[in-house]
Amino acid sequence: MRVTFYTLGCKVNQTETGALAQLFEENGYTVVANDETADVYVVNSCTVTNFGDQKSRKWLRRAKRENPGAVTVLTGCYPQAFPEEAAAIAEADVVTGSGNRRAILADVQRVLDGSEQRVVDIRPHQKGERFEELPMDKFAEHTRAFVKVEDGCNRQCAYCVIPRARGPVRSRDEASILEELHRLVQAGYKEVVLTAISLPSYGTDCGTSLVELVEKAAAVPGVERLRLGSLDPDMLRDEDIRRLAAVPKLCPQFHLSLQSGCDKTLRAMRRPYTTAQYAAIAGKLRDAFGAENVSFTTDVIVGFPGETEEDFAASMAFVTGQRFLKVHVFPYSRREGTPAYDFPHQIPEHEKEDRSRRMTAAVEQVRATVAADMEGHTAQVLLETPLSATLFTGYTRQYLPVLVDAPGHRSGDIVTVTLGAWDGKRTRAAICP
Repeated sequence: MRVTFYTLGCKVNQTETGALAQLFEENGYTVVANDETADVYVVNSCTVTNFGDQKSRKWLRRAKRENPGAVTVLTGCYPQAFPEEAAAIAEADVVTGSGNRRAILADVQRVLDGSEQRVVDIRPHQKGERFEELPMDKFAEHTRAFVKVEDGCNRQCAYCVIPRARGPVRSRDEASILEELHRLVQAGYKEVVLTAISLPSYGTDCGTSLVELVEKAAAVPGVERLRLGSLDPDMLRDEDIRRLAAVPKLCPQFHLSLQSGCDKTLRAMRRPYTTAQYAAIAGKLRDAFGAENVSFTTDVIVGFPGETEEDFAASMAFVTGQRFLKVHVFPYSRREGTPAYDFPHQIPEHEKEDRSRRMTAAVEQVRATVAADMEGHTAQVLLETPLSATLFTGYTRQYLPVLVDAPGHRSGDIVTVTLGAWDGKRTRAAICP
């Protein structure tokens, strides 16, 4: 039996798809690329925007049209957040949510063996439910491993449907995480990224904390670099920052969620911090890790309902002033099932796109400046994609993308380089003698 996966959305979704692929392989399936014929087609959906839902439906329709005898599966956040809508998609033979992923195998088998024509198996999230274990040992990137440590979110941001799709905060058992890290080291991984839906919430439901997990993960022999996923700045306490800075293996790159650089818009979004509080946390991280050593990335939404041109200008000024190494800019996407969907003063699509272009141009200029400031510095680079026998792309500990000629090395090696000029996409680097 052959199975193929189509994944939409975040790194957590991609990690979960890898776990599902491993689960299918362990049960006799062969995982194939999307352009190959398969017996089972699985869409791991994202429902952050309506566009994600549309992509899921379109892919399912095409899979069923071109392979009428195959079993098609819709799983993930879309069915979990909108179960009735997802269940009505006739092109999906199996519909499951973001919980109880292991049941997908049995659901698929029931359709394959003819015991049922169609299976809808969406289980509502419940208070007190436990984290679902889906460990994995292989990753598409081959050079860094992603370890999911938490699921769910207890916040209620006005624009976000994720709490509805993912349920309440559920932390993974610490022993399970550390056991997986040992397996990953044995498989050759040197860098590990801790991912989650609400990473700083790790441990809040079971009496531990993200900082404790980082300290113990760094103590696993063979783990050379640790990296953290997205963090909410208001959840980082002074003691957390002090302890994180004392972990040498922790990469000093922080994805601090922002969403807007305008206080009025942050209040409307129901984000629990101001720009001044955000800047203060970033300042504490710079002090703890060293201003020249630490880097920041973030996400910014433009065109939120009620955002005036003055509000956008304020957001632009704050964002560019923070000197982010990378900013993901998104035009606001109106999402049913969220409070913001019904907010007045919705911004026209053309204006949102215009603001997105302007913000993107501004932050790319800052990115080039930040990268230029690193020229001449020595850095450690994890070699990733080989472009030739000796030429590799890779990332520094600060997550600066690098192009380096490294004869005698291979993907997954960590090398010391001197950083050169920024070419608009990457920094050219040379191996240190």
